[in-house]
Amino acid sequence: MNREALKKAVLEALAAVAPELDPDTLRPNEPLREQLDIDSFDFLQFIIGLDQNLSLSIPETDYGRLTTLDALVDYLGEKLGGRPGGK
Repeated sequence: MNREALKKAVLEALAAVAPELDPDTLRPNEPLREQLDIDSFDFLQFIIGLDQNLSLSIPETDYGRLTTLDALVDYLGEKLGGRPGGK
Protein backbone atom coordinates (compact mmCIF):
# COMPACT_ATOMS: atom_id res chain seq x y z
CA MET A 1 0.00 0.00 0.00
CA ASN A 2 1.22 3.47 -0.74
CA ARG A 3 1.19 6.31 1.75
CA GLU A 4 -2.08 7.82 0.45
CA ALA A 5 -3.89 4.46 0.67
CA LEU A 6 -2.63 4.01 4.25
CA LYS A 7 -3.78 7.52 5.16
CA LYS A 8 -7.20 6.78 3.68
CA ALA A 9 -7.44 3.56 5.72
CA VAL A 10 -6.55 5.48 8.90
CA LEU A 11 -9.14 8.17 8.19
CA GLU A 12 -11.83 5.56 7.51
CA ALA A 13 -11.09 3.81 10.80
CA LEU A 14 -11.09 7.15 12.63
CA ALA A 15 -14.45 8.08 11.09
CA ALA A 16 -15.94 4.94 12.65
CA VAL A 17 -15.15 6.23 16.17
CA ALA A 18 -15.37 9.96 15.45
CA PRO A 19 -18.14 10.43 12.86
CA GLU A 20 -17.83 14.21 13.13
CA LEU A 21 -14.27 13.95 11.78
CA ASP A 22 -13.35 16.49 9.12
CA PRO A 23 -10.14 15.10 7.60
CA ASP A 24 -9.21 18.50 6.21
CA THR A 25 -8.85 19.92 9.71
CA LEU A 26 -6.51 17.22 11.03
CA ARG A 27 -2.98 18.38 11.66
CA PRO A 28 -0.67 15.49 10.72
CA ASN A 29 1.90 16.04 13.48
CA GLU A 30 -0.40 16.73 16.43
CA PRO A 31 -1.90 14.07 18.72
CA LEU A 32 -5.04 12.57 17.20
CA ARG A 33 -6.75 11.85 20.50
CA GLU A 34 -6.53 15.49 21.50
CA GLN A 35 -7.65 16.79 18.10
CA LEU A 36 -10.66 14.48 18.03
CA ASP A 37 -11.32 14.44 21.77
CA ILE A 38 -11.55 10.65 21.87
CA ASP A 39 -11.01 8.60 25.01
CA SER A 40 -8.95 5.44 25.43
CA PHE A 41 -11.92 3.18 24.64
CA ASP A 42 -12.55 4.97 21.32
CA PHE A 43 -8.83 4.81 20.56
CA LEU A 44 -8.87 1.06 21.18
CA GLN A 45 -11.90 0.68 18.90
CA PHE A 46 -10.02 2.66 16.26
CA ILE A 47 -6.97 0.34 16.54
CA ILE A 48 -9.22 -2.73 16.31
CA GLY A 49 -10.80 -1.24 13.17
CA LEU A 50 -7.36 -0.74 11.63
CA ASP A 51 -6.42 -4.31 12.54
CA GLN A 52 -9.51 -5.64 10.79
CA ASN A 53 -9.44 -3.33 7.76
CA LEU A 54 -5.77 -3.94 7.03
CA SER A 55 -5.58 -7.57 8.20
CA LEU A 56 -2.75 -6.95 10.59
CA SER A 57 -2.12 -7.09 14.29
CA ILE A 58 -0.95 -4.03 16.18
CA PRO A 59 0.51 -5.08 19.53
CA GLU A 60 -0.44 -3.05 22.57
CA THR A 61 3.23 -2.28 23.13
CA ASP A 62 3.19 -0.24 19.90
CA TYR A 63 0.20 1.96 20.80
CA GLY A 64 2.51 4.68 22.08
CA ARG A 65 3.93 5.07 18.57
CA LEU A 66 0.48 5.75 17.10
CA THR A 67 -0.12 9.24 18.38
CA THR A 68 -0.30 11.35 15.21
CA LEU A 69 -1.61 10.83 11.70
CA ASP A 70 1.91 10.88 10.26
CA ALA A 71 3.19 8.48 12.93
CA LEU A 72 0.33 6.08 12.21
CA VAL A 73 0.92 6.11 8.47
CA ASP A 74 4.67 5.61 8.98
CA TYR A 75 4.06 2.73 11.40
CA LEU A 76 1.59 1.03 9.08
CA GLY A 77 4.00 1.44 6.18
CA GLU A 78 6.66 -0.35 8.21
CA LYS A 79 4.26 -3.12 9.25
CA LEU A 80 2.91 -3.68 5.76
CA GLY A 81 6.16 -3.01 3.91
CA GLY A 82 7.26 -6.62 4.00
CA ARG A 83 4.01 -7.97 2.60
CA PRO A 84 3.31 -8.71 -1.04
CA GLY A 85 1.83 -5.55 -2.51
CA GLY A 86 3.03 -3.52 0.47
CA LYS A 87 5.32 -0.54 -0.01
